Amino acid sequence: MNDWWWVSTLAFGIGLGTPLVFATLGEIITERAGILNLGVQGTMLVGAVAGFWATFNTGGGFGLFLGVIAAVIAGALISIIHAVLSITLRVSQIVSGLALTLFGTGLASFLGKAGADPLVGEPSRATFQPILEGGIAEWPLVGPLIFGHDILVYVGVLAAVATSYYLFHTRMGLSLRSVGEDPASAESAGINVARVRYIHVMVGGALSGLGGAYFALKIVPTWQDDPIGAAGWIAIALVILSSWRPYRALFVAYAFGFAQFLELRLQTLGEPWNSIPSTLLAMIPFILAIVAMIVVASGKRARQLGAPAALAIPYFREQR
Repeated sequence: MNDWWWVSTLAFGIGLGTPLVFATLGEIITERAGILNLGVQGTMLVGAVAGFWATFNTGGGFGLFLGVIAAVIAGALISIIHAVLSITLRVSQIVSGLALTLFGTGLASFLGKAGADPLVGEPSRATFQPILEGGIAEWPLVGPLIFGHDILVYVGVLAAVATSYYLFHTRMGLSLRSVGEDPASAESAGINVARVRYIHVMVGGALSGLGGAYFALKIVPTWQDDPIGAAGWIAIALVILSSWRPYRALFVAYAFGFAQFLELRLQTLGEPWNSIPSTLLAMIPFILAIVAMIVVASGKRARQLGAPAALAIPYFREQR
């Protein structure tokens, strides 16, 4: 039963969707603060190179731990650039985010090629492995789907639950949502708008960096200039599909992961699938994402998707 192709497709789809879970949650947190960050792609790449470098120079389980820490810190630090530009200097958030993507992409490429012993072409000295092998991990259906994953897959699920609880059941989460909806009223209530936004932009960057590290240490464990593809842009689209709800982000990220692996799987199923150009099959996940966004945006609840009212709008305290 576990040999059925659709079981392996679902199982691998969960793994491919995990970095998107982290990046989408990070962008949801950032946008809930009223800050649009189009620099997710660059942030993920910086997190990927930082995580890969730390693991490559240490190796083993401890190296993976250091890689995760390095990716989280790198993602948080580079997101400060966007925070300073968009919150303090009030630069257009769209321009700032695009600049961050360009900067992060170039920085990751440079770091991967720098030094006497560059990372390009080098395999990671440690990768994430399933926690359980054999036993319950081989149970029919539920084994590979639930128990056959590495630790970061479960961390992603916990992160979605924790983020949802934080946003809707804590005082700080209420402050965050208030800042994203009406920063002037939030400041009148004693909330430091700039501080809340800075903190959550950095948290969003840290999660994006972690998503990038998962690509470099699990999905594509050999360093190359662009190990994440268009994952950062996809994460931004998934925020809309999830209606800015963390628990929905978990499912839409997995759904996109399923679509990505399905595209790879179809090429191995023989006729007539292997006669279809691989470039056409590679479009399947993106076509599904576009169709889903059109359906969501054209529905009766188009005005109730959940986007924060102050999203991408600079806040001028003197206009309060």
